[in-house]
Amino acid sequence: MAKKYFENMEGFALGKENLKLLLIGFAFIVFGFVLMVGGESSDPSVFNPEIFSFRRITLAPMVVLFGFLFEIYAIMKKPKE
Repeated sequence: MAKKYFENMEGFALGKENLKLLLIGFAFIVFGFVLMVGGESSDPSVFNPEIFSFRRITLAPMVVLFGFLFEIYAIMKKPKE
């Protein structure tokens, strides 16, 4: 069914390859936000230092930033004719 939508893309500013790259960039952004999830405490009066883990503070924002930069690349890439 997806091929049906990608067959006639003459009037669009972005090509088939650009749309695939946009989806890949979006997947990176979603994955980065999934990496940020968690670290909550079952008791509100107890501090859980797990919220400051490397995954949530360093890795996840870098993955999200890479996703946004990849989105810019996907939009700016000149489509093949």
